[in-house]
Amino acid sequence: MYGGSITKAAAIFNIGRATIYRWLSREKLEATKVKHRQRKLDWKALSKDVQENPEARLRDRAEKFGVRPSAICYALKKMKVTRKKKELRYRERNREERMKYYRVLRELIKIYGSESLVFIDESGFEEFQACFYARCTKREESIGR
Repeated sequence: MYGGSITKAAAIFNIGRATIYRWLSREKLEATKVKHRQRKLDWKALSKDVQENPEARLRDRAEKFGVRPSAICYALKKMKVTRKKKELRYRERNREERMKYYRVLRELIKIYGSESLVFIDESGFEEFQACFYARCTKREESIGR
C-alpha cells in the first residue's frame, strides 16, 4: 500500500482525489473544527421575534431583518418552527350556558317569529384584519389573538 497512487488510495477509502491533495497540502493532519460562516440573519433574534410576533408574515420578517423571505423560511425550517392555523374559537366556552341560551332563543322565536329577531354583536369591532396563521415550534399550539 505504501507508494501507491493517489487514484488507488481515493478508490480504497472511497473519497475524491481532490480530498487527498487537500490533505497533502496541509501542514498538520489533525482534525479541524468546521466553523460556520457569519450569517446575515441572527437566528436568536429571529427566534425571539417569532415568540413575540407569531402571526407576522415571511415578507414582513424579511424586511425587518434585511434579508430575503427565502432566508427567513430556511432559518425557520432549521429551527423547526412551523406555520400553523390559529384556533380562533372562544376558549372559555360554556356548553351549559350556550344550551340555555338556545332554549330561550327557541322560545322567543315561537312567540315573536324569526322575522322579528335582530342580533347585535356586542363583542366590538377589530381595527385590523385577522391573521389566520401563526408560527410556533412543532410542540406548541397556536392560539388566536
